[in-house]
Amino acid sequence: MHRNGTFVSGGLRLSRYLAKPTARAEPAPALILCHGFPTGPLDARQSATTFPELVDRISHELGWTAMAFTFRGCGQSEGDFSLQGWVDDLRTAIDDVMTETAPAGVWLVGTGAGGSVSVCVGADDPRVRGAALLSSRADFDDWAAQPRRFLDHAREIGAIRTPGFPRAQDEWARELRRFRPVDAARRFAPRPMLVLHGDEDDSVPAAEARQLVAAHGSAELRIIPGAGHRLRHDPRAIAILLGWLDRQRALPAASA
Repeated sequence: MHRNGTFVSGGLRLSRYLAKPTARAEPAPALILCHGFPTGPLDARQSATTFPELVDRISHELGWTAMAFTFRGCGQSEGDFSLQGWVDDLRTAIDDVMTETAPAGVWLVGTGAGGSVSVCVGADDPRVRGAALLSSRADFDDWAAQPRRFLDHAREIGAIRTPGFPRAQDEWARELRRFRPVDAARRFAPRPMLVLHGDEDDSVPAAEARQLVAAHGSAELRIIPGAGHRLRHDPRAIAILLGWLDRQRALPAASA
């Protein structure tokens, strides 16, 4: 069963795509797929457009309920980018999938900054039983180092569309240091975490993946030889992800 639709986060309507497995008597586990920060104007408008294909595959092949959505400021979703806003959006997405499907636990999978936000949210939400991070950053310090420049960049690529946003630029900038994925990874433990990274990622160094794994203490690290930043399009990474998800179903709730 496939369902396009929306949910509301902070008064903003966000686009989503939901796939449910058919003919299941017991509750299925749920996965939420989170895209990364757009790299340019085209990416901002088309964020997560290929994610429904992966959502369908996870639902059909693994028997999961799976959902992809676009954060505020991206795709067809309303609003403007802020890190706090993205955190709020993911929290609301978890609420939405819990209400819609009553799943046997929730797992988060995120690419780029979406993975970083996933571990930040999951660390403080016991409903999240595991997380997989693809090409994700250990912190947002490079954004925070030059907040005005990053704000201008977000406007240029269309992740911020509303004139005069943000009203409080200093608070918008402080959020870039408030959320630290590497610290969240410590709190996320001992729940399962998979960290995938390309050894030729020129956007986020592989060293950041190792920082996340070290902070967690027992996360699974897989470095993909010759891979760049967009692991979503690398069949080796997707094969590893699907295998990891399949193993998650066998874990008892107490161990996750």
